[in-house]
Amino acid sequence: MEMKRTISGMIGKGSIAHNERKFIAENVDATRTIRNVVLQSENVKDVYHELFDEAIERYNAKQKRKDRKIEDYYEHIRTGKQEKVFHEAIFQIGNKDDTGCSSREGQIARLALLDFAKDFQKRNPQFRVFGIYLHMDEATPHLHIDFVPYVTGSKRGPDTRVSMKQALASRGFVGKGRENTEYNQWMESEKQELAKIAERYGMIWEQKGTHREHLDVLNFKKEQREQEVAALEEQKAQLQKETAACHELADNLHEELLQTGNELQKKKAERAQVAKEAEQAKATADKYEKSLKKAKAIAKDIQKYAGEFSKPVDEVLPEAGMLESAKNYRDKKAYPVISELKELLYGLYLKYIQVKEQLDQVVYKYDRLKNSNHVLAEQKQELISQNAVLRAEKEDFRRLKRAVGEEHSRYLIQNEKSREMAEKNGRKVNKRSHDRDAR
Repeated sequence: MEMKRTISGMIGKGSIAHNERKFIAENVDATRTIRNVVLQSENVKDVYHELFDEAIERYNAKQKRKDRKIEDYYEHIRTGKQEKVFHEAIFQIGNKDDTGCSSREGQIARLALLDFAKDFQKRNPQFRVFGIYLHMDEATPHLHIDFVPYVTGSKRGPDTRVSMKQALASRGFVGKGRENTEYNQWMESEKQELAKIAERYGMIWEQKGTHREHLDVLNFKKEQREQEVAALEEQKAQLQKETAACHELADNLHEELLQTGNELQKKKAERAQVAKEAEQAKATADKYEKSLKKAKAIAKDIQKYAGEFSKPVDEVLPEAGMLESAKNYRDKKAYPVISELKELLYGLYLKYIQVKEQLDQVVYKYDRLKNSNHVLAEQKQELISQNAVLRAEKEDFRRLKRAVGEEHSRYLIQNEKSREMAEKNGRKVNKRSHDRDAR
């Protein structure tokens, strides 16, 4: 009786550990693992040595620069971004509902897949096959084929190198758009080969418009995982937005804290300056106090002289003798006394002028000092209030630093410094450009 079955071909993840059952996935029935068939299993690194060692030796011999030489071609491909280390193709007949592994149809599909696998290397000489695994312990019989695609006679790089695109091109598969790639063309060709073999066992290829019917459990779960990953990516994007908002908030807080810190330093400097000015004012006051004492001493001397010369004239000038002439009295007695008095009065006048000037200066400077002290007292009180506010802000900064962490705090500070430096440099560049335009 003719059986219509779908034929599937798809790209696999290339998990050798899964293929060789070094771990058991959820969709695997371990009691049926013994029914699996391993047609080929080689170490992929050994395959690389076999295929490429001689080509790499020839390539390195031509290189004059050491950094262009390839020490290990396997690692060169594994860590590069151009090619995969190896590829995997998965082939399947039917689905879990009409061709289950334990059913009669599943056993027929098993035989067709084994025949298909035996000639795979012959059909694809540009692929070096190193692993062929038939799995009968999942929902539907399917085949994993692992291979290294390569090309010979290459003009670029080693003459023998890994290249999926060139390997397929050597078979005549050339891509024609996103939907009709060389890989899709090759996969369709292999599915046709599998359909021919399946037909010999009474299974006709049923080509449907959708692949949902012939997705096995593993691939169905794979699609589910992809949907879950998409949902997680959306959550990740949302979290990134929230994180960015938190970073922005932290940056704003950090900027405010920097301003607070700068203001705190400024107020500390102002407070120190006020203290210095107060000390200087005190020293000046002491100096003026000494000058005032000195002026008082001079004033006492003046009072003394004033007391001496406040006596009556007849006590100061001696009386004239009976036979003494007026001229002689004037020259010998009156004139010397008047001259002495004149000199004394002149000296007193100078002292008076000196004391008056000093006193005026002291009074003026005292008034200024008094006003200055009043201003300094007000500034001191203002600084005390500002310091209380700044201490509270400093404590808030300490709390934020503890909340976001020491390392993140340093990062924010450094980031802010870099931003400020960039803005400063940008302003300098703009100013120079403006100056040039003005000239």
